[in-house]
Amino acid sequence: MNPVFGIDISADDIIENLSFFDSWEERYKYIIDLGKELPPMADELKSEVNLVRGCQSQVWLVPEQQDELFIFKVDSDAHIVKGLLAVVLVAFNGRSAQAILAVDIERYFTALDLVRHLSPSRGNGLRAMVKKIQDIATARLAV
Repeated sequence: MNPVFGIDISADDIIENLSFFDSWEERYKYIIDLGKELPPMADELKSEVNLVRGCQSQVWLVPEQQDELFIFKVDSDAHIVKGLLAVVLVAFNGRSAQAILAVDIERYFTALDLVRHLSPSRGNGLRAMVKKIQDIATARLAV
């Protein structure tokens, strides 16, 4: 079970599901629908300290650890960005710091064929989300 949604979905599932759609409009709708499956974030967590810098929209990311595994709570004020967060979290949630840093996120993004279909500012925001998660994992390993 994927700790992102409480349903069984993997990065490979998302890649496969996106390949079924003929147009990017349909793919965006699927990504937005994934974002709607994210659990809500408590308003008190939507603070300046949890804000991800470099995103066009407001994005909040809160790491939690269960044993050695990270579970990230996320939210955004934009539906497409929330969907992109879901896509990113499927790759990282429920992993240890070492496993997070071992994820070949570029391969995943290439397989999704997503980045070239995003505006430059959305692509930068996507990379900012990934960097924040990787920075959290790096900091955890430094302890």
